[in-house]
Amino acid sequence: MDVLQSSGLPRDHIAYADLIQLCIKRNAAAEGRRIHRHLSAAGGGGSPASLFLCNLLLGMYTKLGLSSEARQLFEEMRDRNVISFTTMIAAADGEFLALSLLVRMIRANVRPNMYTYSSVLQFCSDLRLLKTVHCPAVKAGLESDVFVRSSLVDGYFKCGDGDSGRAVFAEMPTTDMVVWNSLIGGLAQAGDAAASLALFGEMRRAGFGPSTATLTSLLRACTSVAMLETGRQVHGQAAKSSSDLILHNALLDMYCKCGELAEAETIFNTMVSRDVISWSTMIAGLAQNGRCRDALVVFEEMQLTGFKPNHITLVGVLFACSHARLVQQGRELFLTMEKTFGIRPAREHHGCMVDLLGRAGQLKEAMKFIMEMDCEPDTIIWKSLLAACRVHRDAGMAAAVAREILRLDPDDKGAYILLSNAYAGSNQWGDAEEVRRAMKERRVTKEPGCSWIEVGKKTHFFIAGDKSHPQSEVIERELERLIRRIGGEGYVPETAFVLQDVEREQKEELLKYHSEKLAIAFGLMNSIEGKPVRVMKNLRICGDCHTFAKMVSKAVGQRIIVRDPVRFHHFVGGECSCGDYW
Repeated sequence: MDVLQSSGLPRDHIAYADLIQLCIKRNAAAEGRRIHRHLSAAGGGGSPASLFLCNLLLGMYTKLGLSSEARQLFEEMRDRNVISFTTMIAAADGEFLALSLLVRMIRANVRPNMYTYSSVLQFCSDLRLLKTVHCPAVKAGLESDVFVRSSLVDGYFKCGDGDSGRAVFAEMPTTDMVVWNSLIGGLAQAGDAAASLALFGEMRRAGFGPSTATLTSLLRACTSVAMLETGRQVHGQAAKSSSDLILHNALLDMYCKCGELAEAETIFNTMVSRDVISWSTMIAGLAQNGRCRDALVVFEEMQLTGFKPNHITLVGVLFACSHARLVQQGRELFLTMEKTFGIRPAREHHGCMVDLLGRAGQLKEAMKFIMEMDCEPDTIIWKSLLAACRVHRDAGMAAAVAREILRLDPDDKGAYILLSNAYAGSNQWGDAEEVRRAMKERRVTKEPGCSWIEVGKKTHFFIAGDKSHPQSEVIERELERLIRRIGGEGYVPETAFVLQDVEREQKEELLKYHSEKLAIAFGLMNSIEGKPVRVMKNLRICGDCHTFAKMVSKAVGQRIIVRDPVRFHHFVGGECSCGDYW
C-alpha cells in the first residue's frame, strides 16, 4: 500500500500541500515524485482544488531543478491558470521558451499579471523583444507595478538603452526601493558612476535608507573608475549595515580594483564567511597588483580550507603564473585542471596560456599551442600573441598573426595598430608605413593614449602632447623639473619606445609629453602627504614612462600607482611591483 495511505494521512488538499512544501524545504525530490504519483492515482480531474495542487507540484519541480518533469506535468494538466504559466515562465531556460509560453498564455485567454511580465522581462536580451513585451504590460495597466518597473529598468540597461531605462524610472514618482536599486544598478553597470552616485543622493533625500543591494551597486560603480575615496564613503555606510557576504565581496573587489590591497586584505581576513567569489577576488586582486606569488599562496590556502576553485579562480591563478614568469607552474596547472578540479579548460584559460608563453618570449610555443587548441581561437587570443610579438620584436610572426586576426575581423583596428607598432619597433619603417596606409584606406583610427587622475573630487584627463588643460604650462614646467632631477640620477629617455621615424631630439620631445607623465606631474603638484598619486591609463604603459615613474618615486619619496587595462604598477622607492616584467 502507498506510504501516504499506510501512514493514515487524511486525503485533503491542505495535507498534500503541506507535504509538497516539506519536500521543497528538504530538497526531497524522490518523496515529491511519490506524492505526485499518489495524486495521479487518486484522480481528481480538473477541479480548482486539483489545479491548486498541480501548481504546487509545478513549483516543487522547478525549485528542485527538475525542469523536464515540470514541463511534462504542465503539458498533462487539463486546466492551467496564471500561476501555472507564470511558474513555467520563471523557470524557463531561455528567452525563446519564456516568450513562447507568454504567447501561448495569451492565446489561452489567461491574463498575465505583474509577476508574469516581470519574469518574461528578465529574459529579454534583445531591445526589440523587450519593447514588444513592454507594450502589452502597459496596456494591462501594470506599468506602475514595482516588479514590472524594476524589470523594465533592468532590461533596458541590459539591452544598452539606458535612456529608456531612465524614462521608465522618471514616468511617475518612485515609492519603492526596488525600482531605485534597479536604476542605480543599471547606471553602475553602464559605467556611469557619477549618475549612479547622484541618484543615490536623490534616493536618500526621498527618505530611503541604503539597502545591501544599493550599496553593492554603488561599490561596483566606484570600482569601474577607481573612485577610491567615494568607495570609502560607501564602505562607511556598509559598516552600519549587515555582514552580508555579497556586500563584503563587493567591498573586496572595489579595494582590489582601486589598488588598495592593504584594505582588501583587512576585509578578506576579517570576513565572517567566505565563498568561492571571495577567494577568487582576492587571488585576482593580488595578481593584478603585482603580488603574484602571494596570490598562489592564497590559492593553496583556499584548497586547504576545503573550497573548490571554479573556472574564474583558475583564470586568476593562471594570470598570476603569467605575470610572475612561472611558465612551468602555469603549464602544469593548465594540463591538470580537469583531472584535479573537474574543470575543463575554457577559452579564457587557453588565452591565459597564450599570454603566459608569449610574455615569456616563447612565441613559437605559443603559436603551436594555439594551433593545437581544442576550441577555435578568437581575436582576443590572437591579439595576445600579437602583443607579445610586438614586445619581443618579432615582426615576421606579428605579420602572420595579424593576418589571422584580420581574417576573423577585417575591421579590427587593434590588429593594425599592434602590427604597425611591431614593424616600427623593429625599425621596419616601410612596412609600418604600409600598414598605416591600409588603416587610412579602411578609416581605422588609432586610439590615443589617455591618462586620468582624480584630484579634489574632479577627474582630470591628459592626452599625449595635449595642452588643453587649464594648468598645462605649470604642468609642463613641473614635468621638466622632474626630468632634470632624475636626469642627474641617470635617467636617459628610451627613444626605442617612440614608434615614429624621426630624429632622436624629436623622439625625446615626444616621449616627454606622454599622457601618464603629464598625469603624474599634475598628481605630484596636488598630492597630499602620505597619500599615493593614482593614475589610470587606457593603454599599456610604455617602457620609458615606466622607468620615469620608478625614478620619480625614488627622487621625491612618493608612492605612484598606475593602472592600465590589465594590471596595476605600484612604484615605490625606485622599484615597481611588476618587477619590470609586464
